[in-house]
Amino acid sequence: MDTASMTRPAAEGGSAPNEPVIEVSDVSLRFDTRDGPVHALAHVNLKVARGEFVSFIGPSGCGKTTLLRAVADLETPTEGDIRVEGMSTEEARLKRRYGYVFQAPALYPWRTVARNIALPLEIMGFSKAEREERVRKGLELVNLEGFGAKFPWQLSGGMQQRASIARALSFDPDILLMDEPFGALDEIVRDMLNQQLLRLWEVTGKTVLFVTHSIPEAVFLSTHIVVMSPRPGRITDVITCDFPRDRQLEIRETPEFLAIANRVRHGLRAGHSYDA
Repeated sequence: MDTASMTRPAAEGGSAPNEPVIEVSDVSLRFDTRDGPVHALAHVNLKVARGEFVSFIGPSGCGKTTLLRAVADLETPTEGDIRVEGMSTEEARLKRRYGYVFQAPALYPWRTVARNIALPLEIMGFSKAEREERVRKGLELVNLEGFGAKFPWQLSGGMQQRASIARALSFDPDILLMDEPFGALDEIVRDMLNQQLLRLWEVTGKTVLFVTHSIPEAVFLSTHIVVMSPRPGRITDVITCDFPRDRQLEIRETPEFLAIANRVRHGLRAGHSYDA
């Protein structure tokens, strides 16, 4: 990816403006199990510019989530290196450089929506007044005003996932890591949340890494799509999506959109015949 597209200034102690915000260098990752080693990733190289929306797509078990977890310092590469804003992944995690949105909302059922969103702020020692203001802004950002006093079980699945996104953004991280957050939702809700996520991305200017199994979702949301092969996961293609940021769902019927979707589809088929 062209790192010259970065426009936001680097965070203090982070990468310089002409450097990628995330750089994955020859990363391989192996899990040692009782049945023998499992090679999840093999020689992955990737650069992500500041403010990009990068989707990862590939068959189940190809290492998409593993790569995301490695960026988040939740997994350790067997070989290679990952730098986040010029730091190691551990340093970036300790400096709260990213928020993580999981496949399931993972909200505590005994805490209200507002208190779920405030949880990272409580752990980080924010004052009560600051927590309340950030929660208010977070609820507004994800269109959940008026639902702060509700409990998770009183919300729909889509609303729960929006609360999870607000929680991940509550402490204003530079990077948002999203592991197939809309995969369990029906198509109508998913379309709505895709549009809201684009608006949120435009408003916040975050760098987003997004795992999905949906080709239309990847093409609609992304500035770049990373196509991965079956295990061991390799990057077989990186596709640029040059659509305007204020894109609407109707763009999915255009020849340009269909051409990119077709390239992704062919890349996934070719990946299945990749000679490891």
